This record gives sequence, C-alpha cells and structure tokens, in this order.
Amino acid sequence: EKAVLVGPEVEQQDWNCLRMVYQLTGSATLQLQRRLEGESFDHMLWSAHSPSDSWLVASIDLQNSTEPYKIVIEGRPGSAEGSSVSIFEISISDKYCIECDFEESHLCGYTNQWNSNVNWYVGRGDPNSHTHSDEPGNYMYVDSVHTKTLKEVAKLVSPMTMVPLSGCLSFQYQQDHVDGHLFSVYSRDRAGQYQELWRADQPENNQVDWGTETEVVFEVSFNSPKGGRVFLDDISFSPEFCSEETEPTFDPKVADCDFERGFCRYTQRAADAALWRRVSVQPNIYRTGDHTTGTGSFLLANSGFTMQSGYVSRLYGPPLPGNQKYCLRFFYSLRGFSKTGQALAVYLYDTAGPKQDEIWAQSEKTRDAWIQTELSIQSQKTTQVVFVSTCKSFWTCGYVGLDDITVSLGDCELQLGPPSHPSHCNFETGLCGYTQDKHGDEADWVLAKGPTPTSYTGPIGDHTTGVGHYLHIEASQMFAGHRARLVSSVLRGSKGPQCLQFFYHMYGSGTGTLSVLLSSDLEEEDRVLWVHSGEQGISWVRASVSYQYDHSHQIVFEALRGPSLRSDIAIDDIIFQKGPCKDSDRPASGDLNNIE
Repeated sequence: EKAVLVGPEVEQQDWNCLRMVYQLTGSATLQLQRRLEGESFDHMLWSAHSPSDSWLVASIDLQNSTEPYKIVIEGRPGSAEGSSVSIFEISISDKYCIECDFEESHLCGYTNQWNSNVNWYVGRGDPNSHTHSDEPGNYMYVDSVHTKTLKEVAKLVSPMTMVPLSGCLSFQYQQDHVDGHLFSVYSRDRAGQYQELWRADQPENNQVDWGTETEVVFEVSFNSPKGGRVFLDDISFSPEFCSEETEPTFDPKVADCDFERGFCRYTQRAADAALWRRVSVQPNIYRTGDHTTGTGSFLLANSGFTMQSGYVSRLYGPPLPGNQKYCLRFFYSLRGFSKTGQALAVYLYDTAGPKQDEIWAQSEKTRDAWIQTELSIQSQKTTQVVFVSTCKSFWTCGYVGLDDITVSLGDCELQLGPPSHPSHCNFETGLCGYTQDKHGDEADWVLAKGPTPTSYTGPIGDHTTGVGHYLHIEASQMFAGHRARLVSSVLRGSKGPQCLQFFYHMYGSGTGTLSVLLSSDLEEEDRVLWVHSGEQGISWVRASVSYQYDHSHQIVFEALRGPSLRSDIAIDDIIFQKGPCKDSDRPASGDLNNIE
C-alpha cells in the first residue's frame, strides 16, 4: 500500500531548495520524486526509511531546470503494526539548502553535533544580528561560559548537499576574546573525512568545490576558561567564485574518452613503443567488441603490432592540477596473457620531474571481458595518468583492451552511481521493480553473476562492471520454444517519443529470439518494438529503441529458447530517456579489425 501526493507544476529557472518536516514510525518509508512532462518514469530525489521519535527536516537541492515539473511524494506505511508516515510542512524557496538566516524554527536543517559539554544556541534580539528585518532577528552563537571543560569543540552542521557544488560560501560572524578560541569552517563527506575551508585567523580562502555529497561544519574550539563567544548569521552561497584568483580553470571531463572519434587528449610519445592502436571490431564469436556499444572503437595493445619480441607501450593522459582529489574510472580487457602481472598498469607521472608512481596493476587471471576499475588519486603537484602495457616475450603476451576512461572530482568511494530504478537498472540491487510474467510464459529470467553454467553460450560477466549482475535465461532448464517474459512496472503514456536503451548478449550456436514488446490493456496483442534472432557474437551489444505511446503501458523483455542448450540470452543496463534515441548503434564496417 502507498499514498501519493502530487504537487503543483514548478517552473524553476534558478536553484531551489525543498524543505520538508516529516516523521516515520515502524517500517514506514517516504520518497520524493520529480515528474517531468513527457517522461514515463519519475526521478528519485530523496528517500527515508529510518523511524524517529521526533520531527525531522529533509533538505533537497533542486537544480535549475529548463522544463516545468511536479514534485511527487510517496509514502508507504509498511507491514509493521503501528507504522505511519506524517508530514508537517513542505516549502520550496529560491536558494541553496546550505543557506540560512536562522529565522525558521527548523533552522534550515542545521543541527548540533551532540556534545554534552558545549553546543551552539539560537540567540535573538541582539542588535548586532545581521538579518535585515523590522524586528531583531535570530542568529546562532556559542559561548565559553556554557562549556564544562576546556578543549571542547562545538559543531554546527549543515544539511547534506545532494548534488555537486562549486562557488563562494559567505556568512556573517563576530568574535570576542579571539585568543581563547579557534573558529573554523570545514566540509565533511559521507565517509566522515574533513577538509578545512576557512579559518578566522586566515580568512582569505572560503571558496568551495565539492564533487560529492557534503556537509558544512562550523566549528569553534575553546582553549581558555575565558574563551569568549562566536556569533554566526546569514549563511549564503553563490555559484560565482569569491575571486578570480580562486576560480578553478580545470574541467576533469577533458580527460574523458570513449575512443569513438579518436584518442581525445590521450597521446603516445615517439620515444616509446607507440603500440596503443584504435580498433573497431565487428560482432563475431571470436573477439570481444568495445565496451561503449559493442560495435564501436577502443584501444588495443598487441604484440602483433611490432616486430620486436616484447614492448613497453605508454598512453599519456592530459595533465591533472594538483591539490585536488580525482576519481579515475576505466574499462580493460585481457586475452591470451599467460602472465598478467605487467599486462596493464597505471602510473602517476610528475609533469615537472622524473617522479613516477605505480598506483595500480592488473592481477586478475586473463579474462576476455570488460572489467571496470576505479582509482582515487591525489597529488600536491600537477600529474598525468599513464596507462602502461608491458610484454616481455611474444610467447607469453596477448591483447590488452582499454575503453571508456572518465575522470571526476572527489573520492570514488563517495560517488554514488545511478539509482537502482526501473528507468535506470543495472540489476546490482535486484530487479528494480521489474517482475516475472507468471501467466504468459514457461520460464523465468535468472539473476546471475559471472559465466553461465553451459559452455560456449552466455556472457562471462555483466556489462556494467564485468563482475556484477545481469539477467539471463538458462537454456539448460528450459525446453525448445519456451519463453521467459520480464515485465516493467506500469509506465505513463507520452505524446512525445521515448528512448529505451539496453545491452543484450546473444552467444551460442542454438540462440533463439529476444524481443522487446509493448503491452497495453487497450490492445489485444503485444506490439513488437524490437526483435533479434540467432547468435549475435560474444560481446555485449547496445540496442536503442525509439517508440511513442499515448496511454499507460508496460515494456516486456521476452526471450525464446532455441533448439539446443547453447541458447542463453542475457540483458543488462536498461535505461529509459525522454526523446528519440540519438545513437544508431550500427555495427562497425570493414574487416574483423579496423586499425588506426
């Protein structure tokens, strides 16, 4: 059971903050979603599932949007007796959620980090309050007279930011007896790691650049019985940086590359064995295609590209400015290496000197599958990421593939991936709301990880990371002609086109048919949107399906078992998007390998 509230249409040109005062008891859950006109799915903004004895404040940043939308609030009481969902207040204001003048009783979601010896308090009526109103306004303050022991720390913590922020953080403050305390401002990520943003005795630096979800912590530490007081008011944020000197000029996306249109900003040097080649592989049963689409381009290092018995080939990325933490992600694939220790390694090169540090080396057994790797990197100096493939002997080497390199700000462990939701499902946390059709088929789709049980059919890993989950039909437990149907939740109709993208794997001499169908109560039979039959190669291949339907409907993935056991069919990474599909996903042209 669930209860749904749909808000009025919001036209939002600027950044907004939604605040909600709520309470959950028992097993109840609460979700906030954004509903865009013309899209089949709502987009998750926030969720809560922990019970509380008191009212709580949720603060959700709403990024500026060029299209109007509605806020959808969905509450589920759960199965436990006495469970309930209560909402006391909902407001949307044209500011960032970390901004606050402390005039509201909920204090904009700011909280004290509990300390029985010292805390921040709400003050009112002081003529030095900076809030502009006819009446004296509220402010926050901390006073050493309330401390029970020395060396105590009072922390005022902002709500967690929901999206990356870059700009200038401003606030009004006053101090007395400055020698008796230290006033600082920190950022704190979900892992509890602190980074100093500003200190009262060094006030020249207060710009912020957060790539992950972050809290702001206003901290006062006392070191004297007469530590004095600190007053705080009017916290504000601007996307404009505090000064031109502090504004960053580096966009980490310049280091992204899927190699579909060349090497991007990655280079090789004449002094090295320039053996990284850009190749395109047609769908086949012998060689894995690229990771991006299954039919596109990727980089390949291969001993067959040189007449020498061995090689060391380096691929240099663009310079990354120092004093910043980055998350490097890439996919690699190995085949034929009898010794994998030096098949692929990643180094950080100091651009100002000869220093180089190995930060990762491939140690898995040889697998002809695309495996995702994530590396958090940080250096005080400007560095380059260098991918190095080493082959000591022609007889022990094979192929090294590299694809889909991305670089983003922040720690990899703190960056959340796409939500597990019917509109973006990689099956890592279950079926995302998809269900098995118990009446229209003879078998079920099976959640799997790693290779399927039968040889020479099915994938050896998922598409998302190479070591995650996917759905497949297990032909050894079906009869020829049996079907398995996976059904989406009910989708809203749309007057405009929709794009469905997914990856499929159809490898095996007896492979049957995979179909995508549209099911509606208004039509007697399912409408065929896409269909493929027979063996399609050993790679995961991307399918893009554009369709339009005005009424409520469901999408069905139907797999038909072929004549033999080698008939496994798999799907992964399902995505629904508004608008027609932009990618044609045409197979690469030419011979088995097109090499640049």
